[in-house]
Amino acid sequence: MTAPTTLPTSPRPRAVERTTVTETARAHLSHGGGVLLTGPAGIGRTTLVAHLVAELRGRGHRILRCSPSPAEQHTPFLCLIDLLADLDDHAFVALAPHERAILEGALLRSAHPGRSGRGPDAGPAGERATLVLRIAVRKVLARLCEAGPLLLVVDDTQWLDRPTAEILTYLAPRADPGMSVLAALRSGEGFGSSPGGGDGCDGGLGSGGAPGSGGALGPGGAPGSGGALGFGGALDGALELCPRPVRRISVPPMTAHETGELLERHEHPAWPGRLVARLHEASGGNPRTALELSSALDERVRLDGVDPPDPAEPLPVPHCLRRPILDRIGALPDRSRHTLLVACVAVRPTVRLLRRAGCHHASSDLDICVRHGLVGALSASDHGTVRFLDPLTPLVLRAESPYETLVAAHQALADASDDAVERAHHLARLAAGPDPVVAGRLAAAATAARRRGAPGTAARLGRLAAEYTPAGQSEIDVERRLTAAEDAIEAGDPAFARHLAHEVLSDARRAADRVRAWNVVIDSCGQAMAEISDVFPEAVRDAAGDPALLAQLHYRMSWRAWMVGGSAARAHDHAVRAAGLAARTGDRRTELMALTQQAALELFLGLPQAEATLATALAAPHDVHAMTHHNGPLYLKHRFHLVRDELDKARTELRTLVYRLRQRGSADSLSQCLIGLAQVEIERGRCRPALTLARQSLRITEEAGLSQGPAWYAVALAETAGGSLSQALTAAEAAERHSEDDNDRLFLPRALHAAGRVRLFAGQPEQAAELLRRTGQLETAQGQQDPATRRWHADLAEALAAGGAPDEAEAVLLTGRRQAERLGRSGVLATLDRAGAAIDVARGELVCAAVKLEGAARRLRAIGYPLEEARTRAALGRVRRLLGDEQAARASFAAALRIFTMADARPWAAMTRAERDRAADGPARGPEDGSWSDHLTSTERSVVARVAQGATNREIAAGLVVSVKTVEAALTRAYRKLGAKSRVDITRMVMAAPTA
Repeated sequence: MTAPTTLPTSPRPRAVERTTVTETARAHLSHGGGVLLTGPAGIGRTTLVAHLVAELRGRGHRILRCSPSPAEQHTPFLCLIDLLADLDDHAFVALAPHERAILEGALLRSAHPGRSGRGPDAGPAGERATLVLRIAVRKVLARLCEAGPLLLVVDDTQWLDRPTAEILTYLAPRADPGMSVLAALRSGEGFGSSPGGGDGCDGGLGSGGAPGSGGALGPGGAPGSGGALGFGGALDGALELCPRPVRRISVPPMTAHETGELLERHEHPAWPGRLVARLHEASGGNPRTALELSSALDERVRLDGVDPPDPAEPLPVPHCLRRPILDRIGALPDRSRHTLLVACVAVRPTVRLLRRAGCHHASSDLDICVRHGLVGALSASDHGTVRFLDPLTPLVLRAESPYETLVAAHQALADASDDAVERAHHLARLAAGPDPVVAGRLAAAATAARRRGAPGTAARLGRLAAEYTPAGQSEIDVERRLTAAEDAIEAGDPAFARHLAHEVLSDARRAADRVRAWNVVIDSCGQAMAEISDVFPEAVRDAAGDPALLAQLHYRMSWRAWMVGGSAARAHDHAVRAAGLAARTGDRRTELMALTQQAALELFLGLPQAEATLATALAAPHDVHAMTHHNGPLYLKHRFHLVRDELDKARTELRTLVYRLRQRGSADSLSQCLIGLAQVEIERGRCRPALTLARQSLRITEEAGLSQGPAWYAVALAETAGGSLSQALTAAEAAERHSEDDNDRLFLPRALHAAGRVRLFAGQPEQAAELLRRTGQLETAQGQQDPATRRWHADLAEALAAGGAPDEAEAVLLTGRRQAERLGRSGVLATLDRAGAAIDVARGELVCAAVKLEGAARRLRAIGYPLEEARTRAALGRVRRLLGDEQAARASFAAALRIFTMADARPWAAMTRAERDRAADGPARGPEDGSWSDHLTSTERSVVARVAQGATNREIAAGLVVSVKTVEAALTRAYRKLGAKSRVDITRMVMAAPTA
């Protein structure tokens, strides 16, 4: 085991997509080459560049940076001057006199003309002077690389002056191995409304307004084309600035959750979740646009004293965002502008719909709009669907159009549409007030949207149907609002659902309506059921003894008893009662959900009737909602496969369910199924797909505003298996934090287990044991009797044994083994044998440990747990090394490494490779109490010890679960304190220390 290191709790990470961008760029740049970040104006390229620069500077990179602007693009060598501004004369000492004269003339550091005879303002002239300048710059940069890694940063590459661009292009294929380039290019279609974008084209329009020419990096760099580079297009020109290998990374739009965090960080008002979602949608995920929209909204609310806009009201668009769009629209012919307006009014505009609505030349009109950068190119693959490049275009054009024109467009579309959803939307816009016919059509459209798997659209249409329902039809109004609220739950919009439910509770008198509304409030809370403790007494009082209503409430009380109360036994009682009441009253959906909950609890409690209860829940008649819900019997079926070690069957069940949910299903159910599938893929040794699935689940929960604890837990497991231990720890801590915030005692022990595993694998057994003890205490208090449902026993026993508590470890082992033998859990018994070997090692019984590990590895292979098998073989290698059998030790490490490599288990492969390569040298000594360690901190001692063992900085970071930056900083301090100049000096000092 490696020496323990205290790790600070990491701050909450950004959403997976932005983290992925920075990690990918940083990993690529750390090995040389170039990275090109592309994206539209305001998407956050410069912020990401600044973040990467700060990280790489902390890791010892020398940074040379320039940030050109539109006004400077025609000034020769201005960007070169910026790049080399921080260099003193010492950097030029290796240059020949004529090289230095030419370079200083270009940099305006000398009043003397170069050998060309031209003044410095004109720059070097002639082919020879140009070549001399390029060679001089190359020599200067090569000299800088001798002192350490060098990073050239060019932000807003589209404004780079041509002479500097030509020098960088010359340098790229000749770059020193220690030099890398980070460039950022404004590109992509749309987002032309982003403020501060110069001409507003945002890289989408070049000379003459032709799309795709790349704006500033247009051909030839001629004045008026907006650019300086002429390398066949913006992207090609920017790529040629980067040394090989070059990685192009497109900066993605922000998620809805990231948009909310962005507004919070900039101290914008705490808008309701639905309003944040609208700001995100209107901005297209562009950070700058979202901030401008939020500021305009805040100004209107504060100055005008009005409430935030209703969902049917348009958002205010500030002038800085409107102007570029209006300029483009103003350049359109009248007929094209009319066609564009009709498209803006439509819900799902297509060429066919526009033609039927009277725009007979829709194709040619839209082609003109494409050339002006307003809509994307039409294609037959999407049936001629109109795609706005800037999501603000419909808002701006509708706001600028006369009311009569908008009414005519709605009428034309209502007459032309053969889709119930589209037609109902336009009829609602034409109605002056409550109208039973319009309300009925909206309700029918909501039903159609629900059937086609669009619950979010169904919720909005249902709410409109309620608003257009006449005042005398209160029961119909309540029904429509409740149905819309339930659709909002399915769509992952809990805030909207709660809003509708409270609207009903303020007016409804019927017990069934009120209990149904309370159920929406409960279901909208997700894992945070502790926040609604006062709801259940109110709901039970409103139920007034009705068994059908009580069945629904007891089902939800079962979840509360388990999640908040932490008692599986009490939860089981509620589930049994709910199933009985629902069966008696003919409520098949509630009966199926309650039976599933009952079966899950019986599995957790180790009760023999669990299988029979699940079979009852799976029996006909079925309910579509229950069969596709993550708390339904089909989802639970995969857990029964898992405890029986039937991984392939579990995967098949979940993949089928995920496919159905992607077509039509709730965001919550899809997220939970992805979590389950990620766990199965980890067990099957498929780490890369597991990481993808876990990150998808997190993105869904963030975008839908759902409880994030379970998704962060899945990310922690996936990162532990196939990512990095530092990221795994961050995710586990996020899972723990979210679970504690929600007071979710169901997922909290899982989060603690994930964090404990990371600490155990990083060689920190005491910290691991503390976390895993809490896991065991919580699970035991809840009533767990099946160790296959939460597999923490072996990990806790290993941590205790490694931490010097073999007797406590043996007690944990005995408890888990007794339960596993009673239930026939073969996979659990095999991992418990590995933990038993760890206890034997702690007691010095190495031969017995080796026998147990060999047997456990064989059984895990037969059952089909590749990662557990490899982990066991790696432990066997360590034991064989202690026994002095180096050949057998290397064979065990090699076998483990093969499995980890095939599984793409990167952290495990790195650790195993390091152990295998050092096996022949015998166990390396850790730091002793010799004089070299007297003045070092514990972190510095740990780093120095690993350096002496031959580990790289990256391997040390993985072993200690810290960043490479932290390792480099600790090593730098240790060099200074020890007076060492190299890793060889460090190794000599450690090896020369007296033996204890």
